[in-house]
Amino acid sequence: MDLGLKNKVAFVAGGSQGLGKAVALELRREGAQVAICGLADNSLPEAKAEIDRECGGDVLAVAADLTNADQAKDCVRKTVDRFGSVDILVNNAGGPPGMSFLEIDDQLWEYGFRLNLLSTIILTREVLPLMKQKQWGRIINMTSISVKQPIDGLILSNTIRSGVIGLAKTLSTELAPFNITVNSVCPGYTLTDRVRSLAEATAKKEGSTAEAIIKRWTDTIPMGRLGTPEEFAALVAFLASERSSYITGAAIQIDGGWYRGVM
Repeated sequence: MDLGLKNKVAFVAGGSQGLGKAVALELRREGAQVAICGLADNSLPEAKAEIDRECGGDVLAVAADLTNADQAKDCVRKTVDRFGSVDILVNNAGGPPGMSFLEIDDQLWEYGFRLNLLSTIILTREVLPLMKQKQWGRIINMTSISVKQPIDGLILSNTIRSGVIGLAKTLSTELAPFNITVNSVCPGYTLTDRVRSLAEATAKKEGSTAEAIIKRWTDTIPMGRLGTPEEFAALVAFLASERSSYITGAAIQIDGGWYRGVM
């Protein structure tokens, strides 16, 4: 299936590792011009080198902390300077730490807000004039299955990510006349470094092992396994494509059947 992504320009926030890197790689495979951002550590140049090596072309890698508004805006400016526009925006900034309610102080609440909600607002605001001018755009928010079924121990993520869903649903109506779609993807337990870290943190609190925690999670998934980043990236690539032109305002889970709700 031709997804119609050749020469589209995609900016993937948090594209230096985990699900973000998998998405950037999949979009590049489909022929999109890709820019990624990530923290100023070794993972960013390593991700760029991996994508360039596999797909050819020159991925733009921008070091940025998305909790900083100026740095978030600068990512979009540098992408436009390199490629001329942004057709596809993938909002992704990792997840805040897993803690109980009374462990989270005001500073951490503000950090979670800036990391997951405010960064989405800022990046979206920066790309919208470009998309409106072209009368075409795809905005995809990477959230979590926790927006549909809160996950114990992740109250900060559960709360902030739900705000992203409200934003996306409202924006989808506002932007539909401009042929701009806004959707959210909600991964369940997927085998990434973040999930391994959460398993290790949970194991430490319970006096268990990360392997035992991951097995416990796996046992709750009807498909009997954790998802892969590649499976997740395939869904994002479809939502970024011409083929998804009538899908907007959706929050789509990809979780192996873990979520039991009807809607």
